[in-house]
Amino acid sequence: MNIRTATMADLSALTAVEAACFPVAEAATEADFAARLRIYPNHFWLLEQDGEVVSFVNGMVTDEPTIRDEMYANASLHREDGAWQAIFGVNTLPDYRRRGLAGQLLTAAAEDARTAGRRGCILTCKDRLIHYYEKFGYQNQGVSQSVHGGAVWYDMTLEF
Repeated sequence: MNIRTATMADLSALTAVEAACFPVAEAATEADFAARLRIYPNHFWLLEQDGEVVSFVNGMVTDEPTIRDEMYANASLHREDGAWQAIFGVNTLPDYRRRGLAGQLLTAAAEDARTAGRRGCILTCKDRLIHYYEKFGYQNQGVSQSVHGGAVWYDMTLEF
């Protein structure tokens, strides 16, 4: 398997994987991904098998210590020199889950953030996934202000 960053040529594949992983109310659209790819393609970590994207992690860089809902739809809020690597989505196609693929991508994103001199990584997750992210060193900061997709989210922080 190969880990790489994204290009605009990956737009359809990213959109399809996202749709397989998130409910419609929470999933990024093709337009969302197109805007993100125009501004921060190097903040998409893709894992391929036989040329097919089977898992990916993506998110902008920000100086804010938590993710605001506006960030999902407004790629122009990205700050390449920001303190925090936000993780918007951790996506793995259902047939490829429970193989450690998402963990490889989370680790790659964190390593890149550390190398870039960032303070750490931030994400939001549902309560059932708190323990998963804690395995990677993320700490639960409590219920998020985010109401993205009408769900209850928890802010998680991995500080270097």
